[in-house]
Amino acid sequence: MFSKACEYALKIMIYLNSKREENDLAGLKVITKAIDSPEAYTAKILQQLVRSKLLISVRGPSGGFKLPDKPITLIEIVVAIDGDSLVNSCVLGLEECSSEHPCPVHNKFVSARDYLKGVLTTTKLSDVTPGLDEGISFLKM
Repeated sequence: MFSKACEYALKIMIYLNSKREENDLAGLKVITKAIDSPEAYTAKILQQLVRSKLLISVRGPSGGFKLPDKPITLIEIVVAIDGDSLVNSCVLGLEECSSEHPCPVHNKFVSARDYLKGVLTTTKLSDVTPGLDEGISFLKM
């Protein structure tokens, strides 16, 4: 459903939200270990999240990454990494797909797409972190 980069971005953001109370910066190595991701690939994703203002980056020997002091929804993360095509575009990739001019599968997928968009838009990082904190959900196997 999401690109691999988006999956890692979601994991990164959920992990950092779980550490928000500690108010510490998390370095690249700590993050990659926590979510079991490749370091170079994770660094690029972190840069995208910083450029999208979803993360704060602090340089230097004691630097790292942290979340800004604002609620972040899952849709913000998905759009920052994968764009909005998943929740706004035709599943067949047609530019002119709409209720007035539908593709062959439009009516079958529009409600699923709208539901997904609603879930991503209304779900904040703080909504999904408690299971991680309690040890009932996991970011890696």
